[in-house]
Amino acid sequence: MNSQVFFDAISQADPYKRYGKVQQVVGLMVESEGPAANIGEVCLIHSSVNHKEPVLSEVVGFNKEKIILMPYGEINEIGPGCLVEATGKPLTVKIGRGLIGKVVDPLGKTLDQSKLPKGLTKFLTEQAPPNPMERPRILEPFQVGVKVIDALLTVGKGQRVGIFAGSGVGKSTLLGMIARNSGADINVIALIGERGREVREFLEKDLGPEGLKKSIVVVATSDQPALMRIKGAYTATAISEYFRNQGFQVNLMMDSVTRVAMAQREVGLATGEPPTTKGYTPSVFSILPKLLERTGTSDKGTITAFYTVLVDGDDMNEPIADTVRGILDGHFVLDRKLAEQGHFPALNVLKSISRVMNQIVDQEHLQAAQQIRAIMSLYEENSELIHIGAYKKGTDPEIDRAIEYYPSVKRLLQQHVTESVTYEETVQQMEMLLNGSAV
Repeated sequence: MNSQVFFDAISQADPYKRYGKVQQVVGLMVESEGPAANIGEVCLIHSSVNHKEPVLSEVVGFNKEKIILMPYGEINEIGPGCLVEATGKPLTVKIGRGLIGKVVDPLGKTLDQSKLPKGLTKFLTEQAPPNPMERPRILEPFQVGVKVIDALLTVGKGQRVGIFAGSGVGKSTLLGMIARNSGADINVIALIGERGREVREFLEKDLGPEGLKKSIVVVATSDQPALMRIKGAYTATAISEYFRNQGFQVNLMMDSVTRVAMAQREVGLATGEPPTTKGYTPSVFSILPKLLERTGTSDKGTITAFYTVLVDGDDMNEPIADTVRGILDGHFVLDRKLAEQGHFPALNVLKSISRVMNQIVDQEHLQAAQQIRAIMSLYEENSELIHIGAYKKGTDPEIDRAIEYYPSVKRLLQQHVTESVTYEETVQQMEMLLNGSAV
């Protein structure tokens, strides 16, 4: 190696350590006099208790000459006068192929206490989205492995989709199915703000050993500080970007982006931002596009992303749902009524859309999907008349056709959790249905 590289490294190295002192702790925030640091920089708060690990924290604001820090962990042992050490750099995590099959926290450490494998690369968690002119168009379909999506809401490689649902409608189960059955090389799954009980349940029941073999799971549970929950989303996105840069087809699934927004609201309110729309601070609406735009296509590989959005009281127009829907390339709506009828996946096709479907499927597939949508729409419009027996057969040939085909359409759109169907098989089943064959 050229000796000049070493000389350059030595000349750029900073031999000084810069320290400050904790002045006060208010709620989530630690106020410190010094050290010299910038927004987003990581600092170490040294505990007053001997042999206690320093607490990682991040600079989130300034108050006159004082810096405001938010810790990544608990601050039980922090008191006035504790030393604050500047690291001089933002948060980086170690990423590489050795992480596949692992469950890690937002700082990139394994949750089962095992050592990280060797050969990993340090990677910044905050990256700029790709230049719009370097993003290839989405022109290829992406196999999701869920019949209703592959047939009527086809997703493209590098598309970003929101899954909108209330609580208990089957989001996690659907994500597990996509992770096991999708055509991606690698899954990156971010569980943000989940109950601790649900983590193992998702890993063992929904994802399973088969899904975990090609997945990296990033977990930030609801009991962790707000900053850790935000960093969970950033770390999962950074891992996806690393593998996209290697030329892989990556499948990123984040459950849920709403909890990321709630964590950012906590940080915003603690740093003195005014609450605006339904208590959300302005920073929430500025970080969401930055986070969601990082995924998608690049000139090296693709990140196909699925973001779940919790809709309070099934209100599709609440602020976060409305903002996310405007940023992404499609939205899938899970319907509580369908879930109550035992229809799984409980995906309401008529309220959902894939904005790139027209560009990525052939003409026969598109026409078949439009015909099935028309059958469903016509049946839904006349369902009350049909169910009370007020509609007489022969009155309208189109409605007669909808009544005849509807049971087969319903069977096509249902799928057992363990059932695996390829994209080609789904398209074939759809064409058979419209030709009058049983599905």
